Amino acid sequence: MPRPVTLFTGQWADLPFETICAKAKSFGYDGIEIACWGDHFDVERALSEDGYIQSRWDILEKYELKCYAISNHLVGQAVCDHIDERHKSILPPRVWGDGREDGVRQRAAEEMKMTARAAAKMGVKVVPGFTGSSIWQYLYSFPPNPPDLIDKGYAFFAEMWNPILDVFDEVGVRFALEAHPTEIAFDIASAERAVQAVGGRKAFGFNFDPSHFGYQGVDYVAFILRFGERIYHVHMKDVYWSDKPSEAGVFGGHLNFGDRRRYWDFRSLGRGKINFEEIIRALNAIQYQGPLSVEWEDSGMDREFGATEACAFVRRLDFAPSQVAFDAAFERK
Repeated sequence: MPRPVTLFTGQWADLPFETICAKAKSFGYDGIEIACWGDHFDVERALSEDGYIQSRWDILEKYELKCYAISNHLVGQAVCDHIDERHKSILPPRVWGDGREDGVRQRAAEEMKMTARAAAKMGVKVVPGFTGSSIWQYLYSFPPNPPDLIDKGYAFFAEMWNPILDVFDEVGVRFALEAHPTEIAFDIASAERAVQAVGGRKAFGFNFDPSHFGYQGVDYVAFILRFGERIYHVHMKDVYWSDKPSEAGVFGGHLNFGDRRRYWDFRSLGRGKINFEEIIRALNAIQYQGPLSVEWEDSGMDREFGATEACAFVRRLDFAPSQVAFDAAFERK
């Protein structure tokens, strides 16, 4: 059976939920990965308001769509981050509150527990998202990091997230961190430390997204094979990086996405440099049967054109593994 192709609604949160559902169907998708912002999915209403969950399913069923994941990247970011004015724009007012760091973090942690419960109520088994990181700012070690500074960062991550993961375990839902710059895990080495920090518990895994590895120089196929049992969700997203030096390198030079001086930028699927053929083969090797969720971003392309093209691209690319050896027909009986 081909894997379902879904559309992540995070980049479409300016549109009402029913509007993006109608569009996703017209673009050719089997379902959607629902973002917990805009009016797409409200965690508090899901738990407190009779009929809210059914209202989401009624709209999905109207357009013959499935839902395999709800995602709460924005609130998850605030659990471990150093909180500043940037977070106010991405957090619900009930989580932001007075903006004081400890309070924001605690409310964000409670909201992530609520997200696990809401996902279970929705009948969804995976919540992709972010964790935030108290140590991302120390990535470039100058002034030199004290010997135990990074260790303390991973210990703080475990302190904040283990109680959240306890709730995920209680309700039978798994959290899938999108390994990503600014998160506690952003490559293979940091992902291994994150898994170790929470004691290897199964509630914690990954939302695989190759776009964040490609321009860093991280082996994204090796990531799949290394963490095969923890790949709980997959984003299909492409990125371009230059073959030659540019004005702004990997760190981006404080330039906006879409600026041609950048060394790298996200592109519509099949128009960047990610080798999706090898990704499909690796997903087959780990027997991943979950959705292939298109996270569409391309500053230089109309998004409806791009999302339609991306859906067709994934369908053409996906294939099931062989059930027999290719030379089995030559075996002598």
